[in-house]
Amino acid sequence: MDVCVIGAGPAGVMAALRARQLGAETTLVTSDAFGGMAANDGPVPVRTLAHAARLLRDARQLGRYGISVSDPVLDYPRLLVRVRDVVEDVRVHSSFRELIDSLGVVVHERTGDARFVDPNTVETKSGVRLKAEKFIICTGGMSRPLAVPGADLTNTHSDAWSLTSVPPSMLVIGAGATGAQVASIFNAFGSHVQLFQAGPRILPTEDEEVSAAVAAAFRDEGIVIHEGFGEIESFEKTLNGVRMNFRKDGARQSVEATLAVVAIGWVSNAAGLDLAAAGVETDRRGFVKVDEFMRTSAAHIFAAGDITGGLMLVPQAVQSAFVAATNAAGHASMKYENRASPIGSFTDPEYAQVGLTEAQAREGYDIVKAVVRFDTTPRTIIDGRTAGFCKLIVDRATYKILGCHVVGERAVEITQVASIAIAGGMKVDDLAQVPLSFPTYAGILVRVAAKAAQQLNLKMDWVANEVDRA
Repeated sequence: MDVCVIGAGPAGVMAALRARQLGAETTLVTSDAFGGMAANDGPVPVRTLAHAARLLRDARQLGRYGISVSDPVLDYPRLLVRVRDVVEDVRVHSSFRELIDSLGVVVHERTGDARFVDPNTVETKSGVRLKAEKFIICTGGMSRPLAVPGADLTNTHSDAWSLTSVPPSMLVIGAGATGAQVASIFNAFGSHVQLFQAGPRILPTEDEEVSAAVAAAFRDEGIVIHEGFGEIESFEKTLNGVRMNFRKDGARQSVEATLAVVAIGWVSNAAGLDLAAAGVETDRRGFVKVDEFMRTSAAHIFAAGDITGGLMLVPQAVQSAFVAATNAAGHASMKYENRASPIGSFTDPEYAQVGLTEAQAREGYDIVKAVVRFDTTPRTIIDGRTAGFCKLIVDRATYKILGCHVVGERAVEITQVASIAIAGGMKVDDLAQVPLSFPTYAGILVRVAAKAAQQLNLKMDWVANEVDRA
């Protein structure tokens, strides 16, 4: 065959589609089910659980709108059935799967791990042996384990999604995107959650004001946050769960809960590939090294998605896979360019960003910062979701938008609009004059753009958010 793609997550599926569309005889092999982590253990099931958490939250404010109902009660086993149904429905109705089959890509599912036997041959645990001229590695990543005594007593986010009941209490170690989502969802479901972050603030890659706002909201909802908590020494089994022992400033402390979930990062899922047999090098973190063409140290082998250690998001995985497959099929020398990449999480409250944080922007630009609080905008007031803000960071010299950061209802959706403006090189006064529908969440972005334009003393023919003010 011409091209063999290893892994059937978003990156692997796109790589197989692109290679086949360019005329390459293509085979796709995956250790588990088609769709990979995104469909089976990532955004799809997580968003389903987050939606359930939001429904519970929304039900509790029905009385404010004159709707009388009894207090909502979560049936967790039934919710898990819904999660499984959604995952299966997404898989069955995946237009990508239909396209893969219609184009004639050969698919080997549930083969177990694949490994390189030599530079042009892979063999799976189930015994499937495949030879190809080119390979594209898209096996993704996995949760980083803790290397302390008793770590086997802890769980990952994957285990949390597959619980049979809501645990009365939970320790979440790691307060990045995954840990924050686990904490937020299970807190809404009724668990007593303690969230631990080794660094000085939760969500350390977010804008500082975003981290502070989410932390304050979490605390208001009853989540106990331990920032800069020290160093974990061990875990021990208790009668009702697990105990975590840790040390800070020389003092030993411990905390107990029914369940401990570790979410301290993501590592490459490359250990079983035997990359050395193919001449493929990895970096010191274990991620596959690639150049701007997504080519590895072996000229006939490419890699895309999480396994390369880049921005670990579905859109970026798909984009890098498109580049890798284009080059693997020999039709072009396409370079991977990291464009505006919105990042967001379905916590309560939601948070999202695109572009530079305020601190990053101040390092290289003379900036203007504009903020609109959610308690001043019509749509958030209508919906009773007035906590949060939208912040826009603008280059004073060019008037171009450098970054957008949002906390609150529909934060992820608002940021998608901002990412289009940034990717298009839009000036802030141009954005301020886009007549978006009223009253909407996206309209908040236009309002904050108008505020920034006013701070820059820019003259505009009209301001799209004047109806908002009226």
